[in-house]
Parts: sequence; C-alpha cells; structure tokens
Amino acid sequence: MSRKTANEAASSASPVSDFEQSLDALEQLVEKMEHGEMSLEDSLAAYERGVGLYRRCQSALEQAELRVRLLSDPQNPAAAENFAALSPQSPNDA
Repeated sequence: MSRKTANEAASSASPVSDFEQSLDALEQLVEKMEHGEMSLEDSLAAYERGVGLYRRCQSALEQAELRVRLLSDPQNPAAAENFAALSPQSPNDA
C-alpha cells in the first residue's frame, strides 16, 4: 500500500482543519508584514499569499455554513437563516 503524499493529505483534510491552518499562516504572515522589515518585492509576495489564505479561510467558512444549514433543515437548506441574522441583539434592540 502506498503512502499518501503531502498534497494528497492536504486535499483530504477537513475544511475546519484547512481553515485553522490557513488562519494560523495568515496571522503569522500579517505579523511579519507589520514589522515592516520586508522589501517591497517580499511584501507584494506576502500580500499575494495573504489574499490566497484569506480566500481559503472564506471558502472553509462557507462550507461550514452550508453543513450547518443542511443539518438544521435537510429538506430545505435555503430556508435556514443566514448566520448574520442570528447575531445577538444589543440591549437597545429589545
């Protein structure tokens, strides 16, 4: 039996695991950029990588939201409320 390559293992990772890894990498990248010791070329490359990581995080969150919608109402997931609509109300709204 052959062992999985790193790419195969990464592609089979759960969206939650992928989100956590991408978020950690993004936080480290932002920290490096905030120190301001990178060249312009390195900063542009880091920014480009950051945008890719952000998109991976956003995609993982969208997948998680879809899973919750499917679990909440498997017959009609589109009828489930958006997460933004479920945010707690402020005391002035009550």
